[in-house]
Amino acid sequence: MNFPTFEPMYEAILADFGFDRAADERARAVAAGLATPFPLDRLGDWRGATVAVAGAAPRLADDIDLARDSDVVVAASTAVDVLRDRGVAVDCMVTDLDKNPETAAALTREGVPVAAHAHGDNVPAVREWLPRFADEWTLATTQAAPTGPVVNPGGFTDGDRAAFLADQVGAGRLVFPGWEFDDPNVNPMKARKLDWAARLLRWLERRRGERFGVLDGRRAEADAALDLILSDSD
Repeated sequence: MNFPTFEPMYEAILADFGFDRAADERARAVAAGLATPFPLDRLGDWRGATVAVAGAAPRLADDIDLARDSDVVVAASTAVDVLRDRGVAVDCMVTDLDKNPETAAALTREGVPVAAHAHGDNVPAVREWLPRFADEWTLATTQAAPTGPVVNPGGFTDGDRAAFLADQVGAGRLVFPGWEFDDPNVNPMKARKLDWAARLLRWLERRRGERFGVLDGRRAEADAALDLILSDSD
């Protein structure tokens, strides 16, 4: 996805949360100074494959076979640890470095790609951890306009950003083990972020002409928000 297409969503996210675009751009600049270019074909042959986009909700343990039976597994944040503990290999990790950066660093040293995200609130983590990653297996990402080695595949949370990345690489079918939009154990900020994840996945679903089971019961609400954003950008 190119940035001009994604930008209306990004601007709506900034407005909803009160985030500072300039802070995202500063974080992007830090990442650009630490990262090297990462050709997306280094992710492997995902084209036409069934890609499991694994979320980190507690239900992942119950959904483990959905991940195990997929051709490719892209894991958000701590989902990596759950999957690997149960013998499921991960083909890519997507993280903003807030929970298990040591796992991310270790994966790159094992030759597993990691999409490491820089945003306005995590510059210290970017400075600390990107130098510890194996450059060859590190894809730096941003929510702002891409620049240099830093790309923007689309998405907002680790989970939906993983789905957008899989789409960009040509995934044939997306499945979603370990997702729970109505998790009662998350704080209000995380709940709002999950609402946005649902909207963005619905947008991706519409663009792909696919049906994601994880969105059943949430499409009408997501469509109302999306249509307002997209109409304002016309």
